[in-house]
Amino acid sequence: MPDLLVNLLKLPQVDSLIDQHVAAGVNIRRPRPFEITQVRQFIEKNFSLAWADEISVGFANKPISIYVATRGGRVIGFAGYECTRKAFFGPAGVEQTERRRGIGRGLLLASLLGLRELGYVYGIIGGAGPVEFYREAVNAIVIPDSQPGIYIDLLK
Repeated sequence: MPDLLVNLLKLPQVDSLIDQHVAAGVNIRRPRPFEITQVRQFIEKNFSLAWADEISVGFANKPISIYVATRGGRVIGFAGYECTRKAFFGPAGVEQTERRRGIGRGLLLASLLGLRELGYVYGIIGGAGPVEFYREAVNAIVIPDSQPGIYIDLLK
């Protein structure tokens, strides 16, 4: 999976998207430090232990460099930035039953705005699985020769 490049100065507006989610009962927000266990457990259950480990770095950042989507007081999605490397977005994921509702897009935009607030002009989506999703959502472009990128020689 290739890495992608995103121009953070040309991001779509996120406010109306967040408002739509709130109207549908979904909140997209930064988790609080005391919520690390619930967020990690959600990620381990629905995705992987490695992603939960990556996200742990985001809880140590100031400000916390993670967003979660919640419905009825439980986590249904997450996204991190500056967890894996500087200026990197990810990992991110939405619970299977909650997909195709724009929640992933909301998490993506909130996180990329977080990168922009840190002073970056460009962000990197590392090892992007759904390239077309990122292309449509934020005009991401494939970085040539970016495979396997930083994900080479992983411990097993």
